[in-house]
Amino acid sequence: MKKETSSELFQRASELMPGGVNSPVRAFKAVGGTPLFIKSGKGCRITDADGNEYVDFVGSWGPLILGHAHPDVIRAIQEQAAAGTTFGAPTAVEVELAESIRGAFPSMEMLRLVSSGTEATMSVLRAARGFTSKNNIVKFEGCYHGHHDGLLTSAGSGVATFDLPDSAGVPRNYSRNTISIAYNSVKAFEDLSEEVLADTAAVILEPVAANMGLIPPERKFLEDLRAFTRERNILLIFDEVITGFRVSYGGAQEYYRIRPDLTCLGKIAGGGMPLAAYGGRAEIMRCIAPLGPVYQAGTLSGNPVASAAGLATLKILHNKSLYRELDQRSTKFFDALREVLTGKGISLVTFGSMFTLFFRAKPPKNFKEAKECDTKAYAQFFWNMLNQGIYLAPSQFETNFISMAHGEQDLEQALEAFRKSI
Repeated sequence: MKKETSSELFQRASELMPGGVNSPVRAFKAVGGTPLFIKSGKGCRITDADGNEYVDFVGSWGPLILGHAHPDVIRAIQEQAAAGTTFGAPTAVEVELAESIRGAFPSMEMLRLVSSGTEATMSVLRAARGFTSKNNIVKFEGCYHGHHDGLLTSAGSGVATFDLPDSAGVPRNYSRNTISIAYNSVKAFEDLSEEVLADTAAVILEPVAANMGLIPPERKFLEDLRAFTRERNILLIFDEVITGFRVSYGGAQEYYRIRPDLTCLGKIAGGGMPLAAYGGRAEIMRCIAPLGPVYQAGTLSGNPVASAAGLATLKILHNKSLYRELDQRSTKFFDALREVLTGKGISLVTFGSMFTLFFRAKPPKNFKEAKECDTKAYAQFFWNMLNQGIYLAPSQFETNFISMAHGEQDLEQALEAFRKSI
């Protein structure tokens, strides 16, 4: 690997940005070494600033289910950009995108477009509290819902990478109404005190956890959670920023046939551009200004270029046979990879086209078990793979993704690299 240009860029960036990056995990602190600066991407491959090419299993952390620079998405972006990039006023394309989202997620009877997953989860919690007039929010340890103050407790993703249970700079009062409990345990929710439950507006979770590594829900977990929240008149929020349009066209809620009260979407919904959405039952969403007293706004919300990218992506994904093909291709690859891992003390956890290699003998069921992984071994493995042209998530506590652009030859190359690296 040539590294000179990336090293030079990182040195320059480090004088300008904290850690030399604009998002912590990109700094490679969890795996060591200098991060790669990416110059271009096409299909399932990316090329860094030094000209090294990699088969990419990060896909911008999930949104590029069609691969990099899909021609239909690029065309839609170019056409909209030529007509104008932002107006701060309503456009037809944001209406079309909202219609497509509601068609895929019937539970989102009304919705709002915003610019990031963090903005979506922050706004949905405000709506939940405003609608219920209750204060507490229950979340699950290791589930990451963005970096806003109220939920940055016992989070996964980059926080797990740096082993920080909370963030400095967050006043205690901001998170005192956030209760974190063990993932995959409805009993932990039921065991909360009556006082806490009576003042709980909502429970929020990733229905398939993907920010402490990939940890699917155990049997009946979501079903029992839905029943308990309904019984106690507590809103259920699915954070499907990662799973939305990934595990199926209608996300995890379609896959599991569970209807939440509120949903957050991002990543794929914006075609990889800065766009996210939140929505749910119409009676709840009508509390949002200008219809109701809960304020939320954004100059770039529903940005036409991002909306055009999202709409072009969803038009392609509406052909649900593509998901069957992607899942079949992924399953074949995962079956072969499991044979490579036999007897190596490494657990492969998969869900659809997502996967994580946990450096522990048994697959974790929650955040506590995930943190028992051998992160030093993962770091060595990451660089072994990178040196063979395979780009994986630079953290043990992240999820990798197969896209519709990964062909048989690409996956065979990756499988051979896994054999040698393990």
